[in-house]
Amino acid sequence: MSAPIAFVFSVLLLQLLSASLTSAADGSWQLLQKSIGISAMHMQLLRNDRVIMFDRTDFGPSNLSLPGGKCRNDPTDTALQVDCTAHSVEYDVFANKFRPLTVQTDTWCSSGSIMPDGNLVQTGGFNDGDRRVRVFSPCRTCDWNEIPNGLTARRWYASNHLLPDGRQIIIGGRGQFNYEFIPKNLVANKINLPFLSETNDKGIENNLYPFVFLNVDGNLFIFANNRAILFDYINNQVVRTYPTIPGGDPRSYPSTGSAVLLPLKNLKAAAIQAEVLVCGGAPKGAYVSSLKGVFMKALDTCARIIITDPNPQWVMETMPMARVMGDMILLPDGNVLLINGAGSGSAGWEQGREPVLTPVLYRPDNGIGSRFETQNPTTIPRMYHSTAALVRDGRVLVSGSNPHAFYNFTGVLFPTELSLEAFSPAYMDAKFDSLRPTIIAPKSMSGIRYRKKYTIQVVIPGDKVDENSVSVTMFAPAFNTHSFSMNQRLLVLGNDNVTALGNSTYNVDATTPRSGNLAPSGFYLLFVVHQGIPSQGIWVRLW
Repeated sequence: MSAPIAFVFSVLLLQLLSASLTSAADGSWQLLQKSIGISAMHMQLLRNDRVIMFDRTDFGPSNLSLPGGKCRNDPTDTALQVDCTAHSVEYDVFANKFRPLTVQTDTWCSSGSIMPDGNLVQTGGFNDGDRRVRVFSPCRTCDWNEIPNGLTARRWYASNHLLPDGRQIIIGGRGQFNYEFIPKNLVANKINLPFLSETNDKGIENNLYPFVFLNVDGNLFIFANNRAILFDYINNQVVRTYPTIPGGDPRSYPSTGSAVLLPLKNLKAAAIQAEVLVCGGAPKGAYVSSLKGVFMKALDTCARIIITDPNPQWVMETMPMARVMGDMILLPDGNVLLINGAGSGSAGWEQGREPVLTPVLYRPDNGIGSRFETQNPTTIPRMYHSTAALVRDGRVLVSGSNPHAFYNFTGVLFPTELSLEAFSPAYMDAKFDSLRPTIIAPKSMSGIRYRKKYTIQVVIPGDKVDENSVSVTMFAPAFNTHSFSMNQRLLVLGNDNVTALGNSTYNVDATTPRSGNLAPSGFYLLFVVHQGIPSQGIWVRLW
């Protein structure tokens, strides 16, 4: 056995042994596809239950041919100017099938968001792709449509977010301390944001892929490096400067922690609380050390802050294990899944070590000290350029991983990963079938309005249902790349009333959010949750 393979085997064995010793392990894994032909660096669920995945064009030939002898001819490509292989796929969740798609320009380290009409509008990248806007419409035969010079500035490692007015804001990127909008403004469309230059560590950066969340007041919470601001993008003003995270360690790319806006609750209250959780990352100096072959232990802390508090302060917590390059996925029951990543090193080619195979469930409503639960491990390392996304049946798709450059499968510590897995949280276990709601009407809701009451009819097996144990949640599918799920949010609508109709059938009344500040217009997954067990979701369009 070669030294690199022996090292990987020993790491995997240690991970599996440590996971087997954990008393709270739960959840299950399923290998969906041994190979989808590409390594999924970017992932987005669409309203037709297809997931768009793509990597980059300057990566050499992939393992999936384009159909009908189609080829991409790109004289500016740095790896392969004539390429007859795909670098994007559309995956059908329920059929477990995929088809190749064609991107014309380099999507490496790009960003995106779903627009109110359900189209994926995806922006930037590297080389000839850095000012492109790409549009993918959900249909069985659709492919990418590209708009040259769709961006005002070159965007590489930027972050996007859908706004209440239906536009998408694109913030930052390498060498870009500014933001712009899609569709473009009638006035100047590149607006300076000094906060991004202030958080730029010279020669390291640590402010790429900033964590951006729409606050309940319509302003944007923007986190970069180790600190954050509340930003009024309409008037280009910083509304509030938040304290630096205790310890001061960086959490943004390439130090690459992850962040999530915790579920929004009590949506009828006059003042709605919003809270952000930032977990993992790499300590100061880790990126430079990793370039020299020294892999510092990743951070094992999370920092949580109520961003709507008059005197906001970070509260620190300790995770069961250190994690850099992890992903944080909101689940329909209101919990957070921490998944993927490495135990040491930093983001970048060959710069991560000790793959973290064990997901962790975070229960935000529990008290400090009882929020983390380790889950059953996978056997496949998911490190640099891995992705994760929640789908309608409650599973989390996981794919990608390239801790080295190009499609390299031999002679490297961690081979290029083309497989696709699904992690099923414990709530999907058959032992909970007697609690699981099934939505029987409507099958979907194409036009729900703000501040309106709607009725969802469900079947819940078993004895009489306690009204207080039933809740309705709405989830905005996210654009996931580089450990950040852009535009991800979960709203807890609760219930206004639960009416028993007989034969284990119930009407559940719930009221939609009151404005686009809480939930921008667009497509959401709606779930009914009973005693912590969610139904399969239905698609709704809020406008």
